[in-house]
Amino acid sequence: VFAMDSNHQHNYKLNKTEKKFLRKQIKAKHTLLRHEGIQTVSYATQNLVVANGGLGNGVSRKQLLPVLEKCGLVDALLMPPNKPYSFARYKTTEESKRAYVTLNGKEIVDDLGQKIILYLNFVEKAQWKELGSQALPPGLMVIEEIISSEDEKMLFESVDWTKDTDNQNFQKSLKHRRVKHFGYEFHYESNNVDKDEPLPGGLPDICNSILEKWVKEGYIKHKPDQLTINQYEPGHGIPAHIDTHSAFEDEIVSLSLGSEIVMDFKHPDGVTVPVMLPRRSLLVMTGESRYLWTHGITPRKFDTVQASEDHKSGIITSDVGDLTLSKRGVRTSFTFRKVRQTPCNCSYPLVCDSQRKETPPSFPENDKEASQLEQEHVHQVYEEIARHFSSTRHSPWPRVVEFLKALPSGSTVADIGCGNGKYLGINKELHMIGCDRSQNLVDICREKHFQAFVCDALAVPVRSGSCDACISIAVIHHFATAERRVAALQELVRLLRPGGKALIYVWAMEQEYNKQKSKYLRGNRISQGKKEEINTDTSVQGLHMDQMPDMGNQDLASSVPSINDFQEGGCDSRKVTDSKLPIHTNRTAFHSQDVLVPWHLRGNPDKDKPVEPFGPAGSHDPSPVFHRYYHVFREGELEAACQTLSNVSILQSYYDQGNWCVILQKI
Repeated sequence: VFAMDSNHQHNYKLNKTEKKFLRKQIKAKHTLLRHEGIQTVSYATQNLVVANGGLGNGVSRKQLLPVLEKCGLVDALLMPPNKPYSFARYKTTEESKRAYVTLNGKEIVDDLGQKIILYLNFVEKAQWKELGSQALPPGLMVIEEIISSEDEKMLFESVDWTKDTDNQNFQKSLKHRRVKHFGYEFHYESNNVDKDEPLPGGLPDICNSILEKWVKEGYIKHKPDQLTINQYEPGHGIPAHIDTHSAFEDEIVSLSLGSEIVMDFKHPDGVTVPVMLPRRSLLVMTGESRYLWTHGITPRKFDTVQASEDHKSGIITSDVGDLTLSKRGVRTSFTFRKVRQTPCNCSYPLVCDSQRKETPPSFPENDKEASQLEQEHVHQVYEEIARHFSSTRHSPWPRVVEFLKALPSGSTVADIGCGNGKYLGINKELHMIGCDRSQNLVDICREKHFQAFVCDALAVPVRSGSCDACISIAVIHHFATAERRVAALQELVRLLRPGGKALIYVWAMEQEYNKQKSKYLRGNRISQGKKEEINTDTSVQGLHMDQMPDMGNQDLASSVPSINDFQEGGCDSRKVTDSKLPIHTNRTAFHSQDVLVPWHLRGNPDKDKPVEPFGPAGSHDPSPVFHRYYHVFREGELEAACQTLSNVSILQSYYDQGNWCVILQKI
């Protein structure tokens, strides 16, 4: 058996297969160091890091441990959540050496039935930084075995998904999950109910008797009058959300039937608490957990759960020595709420729609209005700012580069919304084409000798199934309705061949995530107390743009005038003044998902007319201000939009410097 150690001198010539394994093993070593900071060593120790053998790529403790134990006594197997590797500590160095030799390049089958090859390297220590112990969000309670298996069966039988189409309780057409409403219909577009239009029939009789029992036993305080039944297939979820304050009373309860699930609760400061909801358990949300924390279900086919048999409900701890995977089944949830008849007066006014004073922005009412908004506040703006925009776009995003460099040589790749083409030349081994709605940006691509053409991202003139991969970086957030954003995603998928992958980036509403501010917010630090100087110094903009990746919106114009200041200077000032969309203040957190973002045009757009810098305070500003429309995405929203597509699977979703990102694959 071949021992793959790049520092070990072999007495025989490596064959082709051994060379390939050695290359892959060395690559795994570099990847672990570059992305995870894990330093491997060239000498034998008791500890191994197993690349590809992790919870993050579908390998459970139950699968991996027996494979490792064939080589010796495993003292500990540490499996960090969501990571594609694990650590194994053997009783002796001889046993870890045996595993290193025997298992390197070994093929195993993951929980989805896919073949995975393991690559092992020695490490000095098998350890993982543990998170501090967490508590359930205040006001949250999980009650196990709240009903019997007989009651569960009766509840299942009470839901007829095939009939009822002649009354108002009929199944709503939501892709990837079946839904029924009782008492009041829940409107997903507004996350609310029409209090003046109750559904006939009320709640099912079996539910009434169960609810009365729960009230009597003290599990709930009030009897609900609204019920939503959702049926989730494995792999699907629901975006993180807070049930609308003004729509429902404090207590919201959800009964899980058919299968267990992990639900993620997230505090506004970024703390996330994964909570196990066992089959036949009741989740009760009151107080802070109901009003302040979001809750959602991440779309995936496996949940990371405790391996211990005695751990059923509650928080999934960070004990990496006791984590494994649980395959999801079909889950049906009965969510009960009581419709609120008076405004909410909770203790969380900043997130309470009853107590917030601002008026909601007006959204396009139809496709025509959306198209007009995009024409005025996206397409025309980019034509005007193309040269200045391009001058601030020279640093490719590392993870986009990583995606492109990992594609096989000879792949055909389309960059939809390519801008100035900064990704078109990243990997010379690919056949890349770019397209953009802006003629001026496409002209810049052609000046760089890239293949690019002008088109709309909703109708790309490229044959279906002709691309091995597509990228869409900071584009889809410019579409003004959910339907148009989904249509843009569908167009990407249409271009892909079966098995082809797409990488999608959109701007995130959450510019502070896991207690870390994005570089977009951190850019504010250079402007504190120096707004006038920065506006006069265009070199500052270039300097900081070099140091940070493109976040879809990085004009470093830190001082943003009020709406009244636009009356003279901005070329589209009148239209902005008329618009009911809020104008975002650059380098600050978002307070609305649909916004107009100012772009202060710098430089010399017209070579024959010199543009003066900002003068003293109060003087006329000759540089125009443009406003680009953005829909910034909430956590889970991009995955939810991808889930509405029938022929894709989400391979990966992540947060990258103020952006939500997805890698999907065409099935």
